[in-house]
Amino acid sequence: MTPEDIQSLFTRESGEFLFARWGRPIVPIVFGVEEETLTTIKGAFEAVVSLADHKMAETDPELGANCMVFFFRDWKELLEVPDLDRLVPDLAPLVDRLIAADANQYRVFRFEEDGAIRAAFVFLRMDEELSKVPAETLALSQVVQTILLWSDTAFRTQSPLAVAGEATILRPEIAGLIRAAYDPVLPGASQDPAHALRLFARLQA
Repeated sequence: MTPEDIQSLFTRESGEFLFARWGRPIVPIVFGVEEETLTTIKGAFEAVVSLADHKMAETDPELGANCMVFFFRDWKELLEVPDLDRLVPDLAPLVDRLIAADANQYRVFRFEEDGAIRAAFVFLRMDEELSKVPAETLALSQVVQTILLWSDTAFRTQSPLAVAGEATILRPEIAGLIRAAYDPVLPGASQDPAHALRLFARLQA
């Protein structure tokens, strides 16, 4: 991976560079799945958080759970979730936009005062396409895309995952980048494109 490759993963379609990682332990909660799938998703969180050398917790002192994952069939179901419109501002117009775009997934982040990630909301509409994806692959993909604030175009042409034999794994360069991003010496957030050089230096190390 070159510094330019890294920079592009955090450069939004608008041209703005924006990097952020979690500033607090991650407390995930999952809605709309069977117990078996829940175990798979929790396992994916544990694997990726361990890779980042970050932490998980049983509860967040302010929010209870700070990473909410919703599985559902129809975007309109979100409008029926109690108090979700408090956690996700402008929920109704967002749902209208996602229906119009025929989207099957969407992520919303909230941030600390220093710009680090404070909370995340992951919405997965289980359409025909997503329903074909094995639970392990879907869980790993979503957790990887939630562990950092990637660009909105980061994985548009190439998934963060790869197939190795029978197994689906995280691409080694993406795994290395996640590990580098959580180096305690680095800030929790940055809008300076030169931050990509700092990440690159840690990848080389």
